[in-house]
Amino acid sequence: MVSRTTADAQGDVVVLLIGMRINRFRAVRLWLPVMLAMVRMLRELEKDPARGLRAKVLLTASPRTYYVVQYWESKEKLYAYATAPDAFHHRAWATINRKERSGTLRGQVGIWHETYVVPEGSYESIYADMPAFGLAAAHGQVPLEKRGRYAKDRFAHRSRQAPVTEKTG
Repeated sequence: MVSRTTADAQGDVVVLLIGMRINRFRAVRLWLPVMLAMVRMLRELEKDPARGLRAKVLLTASPRTYYVVQYWESKEKLYAYATAPDAFHHRAWATINRKERSGTLRGQVGIWHETYVVPEGSYESIYADMPAFGLAAAHGQVPLEKRGRYAKDRFAHRSRQAPVTEKTG
């Protein structure tokens, strides 16, 4: 393992944070299906890499809050999965919407997500004595020297050169 590495991401990076908060621990029959639905969706995505999920990290913020950091190939693939009638997400979201409309979930379990499209030049990473993790797990990793020793150098890295425009006149 190389001591210091950085993610080998090129171009824009798509990150989805998605999670749940247990508001009432005793409402297991309401929050457990939400948690299990996320596990099922992640399994579905792992079995079908063409859908665009590149990597994920499962996290907990407290005994009440669980979330997943997901790295996607593109926002188009993320949206395609979210709206695909054949994907489990479609059924899970319909069920949650029904329960929210009926008031069943109100106050029992919270769900949330945030999506970011991070343009190239607006992210950088460093991993010291780490296997591929996070952004590096999604895009591969390279020795730090390939992108720059300092954060400012890694931010300045571009995967392709800007097109050259001819001056006329």
